[in-house]
Amino acid sequence: MTIVFKVSDNVKQKVIDYYKDLRKEKTPPYAVFQAVDADTVITLYESGKLMFQGISADIDANIWIDLEKHLNNRDINIDKDNKKEKLKKEFFNENTIGSDEVGTGDFFGPIVVTASFVAKEKFNLLFDLGVKDSKKLTDDKIIKIAPTLIKEIEHITIVLDNKTYNSNYNEDVNMNKIKAVLHNKALLQLIKKYQPNYSKIVIDQFVYPKKYFEHLNQVKEKVTNITFTTKAEDKCLSVAVSSIISRYYFLKKMKELSESLDIILPNGAGNLVDEVGLTITKKYGYKKLYDIAKMNFKNATKIQELQKTSK
Repeated sequence: MTIVFKVSDNVKQKVIDYYKDLRKEKTPPYAVFQAVDADTVITLYESGKLMFQGISADIDANIWIDLEKHLNNRDINIDKDNKKEKLKKEFFNENTIGSDEVGTGDFFGPIVVTASFVAKEKFNLLFDLGVKDSKKLTDDKIIKIAPTLIKEIEHITIVLDNKTYNSNYNEDVNMNKIKAVLHNKALLQLIKKYQPNYSKIVIDQFVYPKKYFEHLNQVKEKVTNITFTTKAEDKCLSVAVSSIISRYYFLKKMKELSESLDIILPNGAGNLVDEVGLTITKKYGYKKLYDIAKMNFKNATKIQELQKTSK
């Protein structure tokens, strides 16, 4: 999907500021910048034309279309098919269940999955709190608003610790299978405990639906009436809530692990992670990583190599 429209000067600068940390090194001819946000490529041209390309181009473009309306009273018409697609994919004005996970891209720390039920009556509360995809919120903001969400929103959170993760991960049980099983478990527990009056269950699509259910072949009870969509955290408030609650519990667990080691554990899987991993192995031994990290990551091998060369 490709969406192009011309932005006003007062919106142009906001676009430039918004995408400054997501820019690509190389810029196309006559472009101010090109950036990549998840699966969408954004290009701003010197002419003022703003182009969005990708599966979720309509969702990203809608931010600036709405801002043009708000600041400049401009109505920007995009292709009718794109409008239909956007309306089909968004889940506002509906009672929904949404689930999301955190920690799958981090070497240290657990995997946390949360399923939440959000009724329409809760929308104003969520808007007032500034609820959106947790990846677009600072950790300080998440720590501030998550306790209110935990209190006000019906949810189930499942934390998969590293020791259990490492004992289950193998050639037949990969990350996507683990995620599918955890999502299914959280959704089942939520529905059984609260019996919510929902219209849709939404999951951010991390595999094709057919593959998702293949991962659940050996699971006795399955939630099957699921809507899979990309960038679900931006389209569905219950998924956004789940992403924030999951992130909150992940941060709490990372703090606990850091305090128990007397070493601050970094997020992600970059070079800093390898350096901290080496420090941990020198202090506690390599086997300690099995209790605090995901040992299928390449970081585990890198740390082992660093350990050999540092002797």
